[in-house]
Amino acid sequence: MLRAARFAKLAPVSQAARLLSTSQASKATASSAAAATAGPISSTLDRATLTIRDGPVFHGKSFGANTNISGEAVFTTSLVGYPESMTDPSYRGQIIVFTQPLIGNYGVPSSTARDEFNLLKYFESPHVQCIGIVVADAAMKYSHWTAVESLGEWCKREGVAAISGVDTRAIVTFLRERGSSLARITVGEEYDADEDEAFLDPSAINLVHKVSTKAPFHVSAGANAEAHVAVIDCGVKENILRSLVSRGASATVFPYDYPIHKIAHHFDGIFISNGPGDPTHCSSTVYNLKKTMDTYNGPIFGICLGHQLLALASGAKTIKLKYGNRAHNIPALDLMTGQCHITSQNHGYAVDASTLPSYFKEYFVNLNDQSNEGMIHESRPIFSTQFHPEAKGGPLDSAFLFDKYMADVRAYKAVQGSPLDNLPSPLLVDILSKERVGVEVNPQA
Repeated sequence: MLRAARFAKLAPVSQAARLLSTSQASKATASSAAAATAGPISSTLDRATLTIRDGPVFHGKSFGANTNISGEAVFTTSLVGYPESMTDPSYRGQIIVFTQPLIGNYGVPSSTARDEFNLLKYFESPHVQCIGIVVADAAMKYSHWTAVESLGEWCKREGVAAISGVDTRAIVTFLRERGSSLARITVGEEYDADEDEAFLDPSAINLVHKVSTKAPFHVSAGANAEAHVAVIDCGVKENILRSLVSRGASATVFPYDYPIHKIAHHFDGIFISNGPGDPTHCSSTVYNLKKTMDTYNGPIFGICLGHQLLALASGAKTIKLKYGNRAHNIPALDLMTGQCHITSQNHGYAVDASTLPSYFKEYFVNLNDQSNEGMIHESRPIFSTQFHPEAKGGPLDSAFLFDKYMADVRAYKAVQGSPLDNLPSPLLVDILSKERVGVEVNPQA
C-alpha cells in the first residue's frame, strides 16, 4: 500500500516530465532540421533519420560518425555491456537498437589495454563490429574509472553511425511484430524509403569470412599450460579465448575454413567459436567438422554459431528466428539437471531440435520462446550451447561449461596416452602471430 501511495504521488510529476520531455524533443528536432537546411551540419546536433524498409521512419540526432549506413536492425535488452556488445563479431553488419533508455553514461574504456594473456582487456575484438546504433538518450558526459572517451567520440573514431532522440519503444515494438528488418541510418538528409537498393542485407553474404582470422595465431596459457586446443575462429570473442587459457588450455586459433580434420589429432580438444550471419554460408566449415567428428575422438565444444555449425555437420537443420535473442537475461533450462541458468545471448538463427540425429540429445532449451539452446552427444565428449557461457558483460551462471570442457580435455589426454606432449612447442609459439591476422575492419571505419 505504501508503494501504491508513493506511486500515486509521483504519477502527476512523471506525466509532467513526459510532457516536458516531448516538448523539448520536438523543439530539438525542429532546431536540428533548421540547422540542416540553413548551412553546414553541426557535429553534435546533426539531423539523423532511421528508416526501416517497408516500415516507419524515425527522426533524431546524430552523435556518431557523419556517414550513411544500411544493415539489419536488431534489438538488445541488455542493460550494460555496450562496449562488449558493439565489439562482438556476431553483430557484424547490424544496427543495434538498445532498449535501455540511457546509453553511454559510463563511457568507453581503452581499446588498446591488454591482460596477462595479451588479450584485449575490455573489448571482444579490436574494432566496433556493428555498423550503427540507435538509442533513446545518449549520455554526452560519462563517469567511470576505466573510461577514456565518450560513446559518441568512439563511434566517430570507428566510423559508426549513431542516432539518439528517437522512440526506441516504438522501434522495438515494430521489430517484435514484423521481425528483424533491413534499415538505414542517414545523416543530414532523409532517404527515400522506396529505393530498395539502398537497403543492404548482411545475411546475404558470408560475414564469417570478414571477421575470421586469415592465418593461424596462438594464445599461450603461460606457465599454467596443461593442454593445447584448436579454436576454429568464426568471429571468436576475446573472452572466449580468455576463458580457455585462464583454465590452462593454450589455444591455436585457425581460420573458419581451415581443414581442421587433417591436424585434429595434434590437439587435446577442438573448439568452434561464435560468429555472425547465416550458418549455411559456412559450408566448408560444416564439411570439415563432419570429417573431424568421423576421425577425431577428442572433446569438441561449440558456442553460438559454433553450436549451429556443429549441428549442421551432424545432419540437423537451422532456422532463422523472427527477431532473435539478444540480451544478458535470458533463461535457459538445463535438461540434464533441471536447473535454470540466466544467460547472455546474441543470435538470429537457431538449431531445429526436431532434426537432431538420435545420438545427440537436446541439452538446453530457451524458456522464453522454447527454442533450442544446446545439444550433447549421448556417448562422446561433444556438446554445444547457443548462449554465451563466457559472457564478458555478464551473467556468469553458465561459466561452468568451460570447466566441463576442460574436464573432458584432461580425461581425453589421460586416456590418449599420446607419445606426443600436446603442449605447444616453443617454435610454434615463436612463429605464429599472437593476435588475429588480416581481419577486415568495417568499411565505414
